[in-house]
Amino acid sequence: MATSRIKVHDIASTKTLRGCVLLLCFLLGSFAVCAQEQTQEPADTIKIDSDLVNLQVSVLGQDPLKPSILQQQDFRVLDNGVPQQITFFEAADAPFDLILLLDLSGSTSNKLKMIRKSAKRFVEACRPTDRVAVVTFAEDLEVVSPLISDKEKLEHNIDKIERLSDGTKFWDALRFVFETIARRGPSSRRTAIVVMSDGVDNALPEVPGPGSQTSFEDLATAAQRSDAIVFPIYLDTEKEEVHRGHAPASAYDSAKAELAQIAEISGTTVRKASKLGDLESIYEQIIHDLGTVYSIGYHPPEMARDGKWHRIAVNLVDRPGLTARTRSGYFATTLASTVPK
Repeated sequence: MATSRIKVHDIASTKTLRGCVLLLCFLLGSFAVCAQEQTQEPADTIKIDSDLVNLQVSVLGQDPLKPSILQQQDFRVLDNGVPQQITFFEAADAPFDLILLLDLSGSTSNKLKMIRKSAKRFVEACRPTDRVAVVTFAEDLEVVSPLISDKEKLEHNIDKIERLSDGTKFWDALRFVFETIARRGPSSRRTAIVVMSDGVDNALPEVPGPGSQTSFEDLATAAQRSDAIVFPIYLDTEKEEVHRGHAPASAYDSAKAELAQIAEISGTTVRKASKLGDLESIYEQIIHDLGTVYSIGYHPPEMARDGKWHRIAVNLVDRPGLTARTRSGYFATTLASTVPK
């Protein structure tokens, strides 16, 4: 299967993004992406499509040998402290669409063999019902494989991963994934994005080279609007890249804080890979953690769509030793017209 390479710096503009989306619709039959006109929203505002708030809830503390099978009645959802009626529920064994986003910039660009090997291990660890897409980025972005469940074809596509041009446009790349591959459709399954990067975008201060046109604030907004859950993996390249003069230590401080913010939005945590060899075990941990994620939805009352920040809490009922974790909240606004899910 042919891969699709896209200039990341082009996709930040609305018109070019639509063009890329249409191109992907033609090339990547596994997922359809529709470019729609949207009204301008204030920063950090989430649209509630069909008035449904979707949550990906991780359940921690389970015995890996005897995992608990929870039901809808085991969960209690609070919106600004007010109990909500759960109207949508998917168990932890429901399939996922998984997007593996790989940073090929900097010191990783010469270690493609190890990156390919660990990506194949990720595919092998996935359940047969899951679909996987693979996307690589540096200054450019390449869709290595669309969302498919055929593991043999996925591994064949992974073998074609190639070195990309110098530079890092991380914010553009992750936003591209949010707004195209991870974009929720009427029959979409739940989605997770596993992103491996040091998080240093060339748009950060004192980092040489052209950076993303997407700001980090815009990226955080895209993360808040998305139903996808993000698992960031911080690849520690700081010592090598600072020594080479490719980025100052301050850029790494900012990058780590930003990855932590993306994780917090999704209700996950940042995992650290000290070296590329750590990726295989981290990928397996993430696949295991996905087996503890439940999807929960509820319809907030009419008065709740007020454009204000809403705190979300999910508790477990009579399940001692287990803890539920999800995103901390959302800014709510009403759509002029809604699209049924």
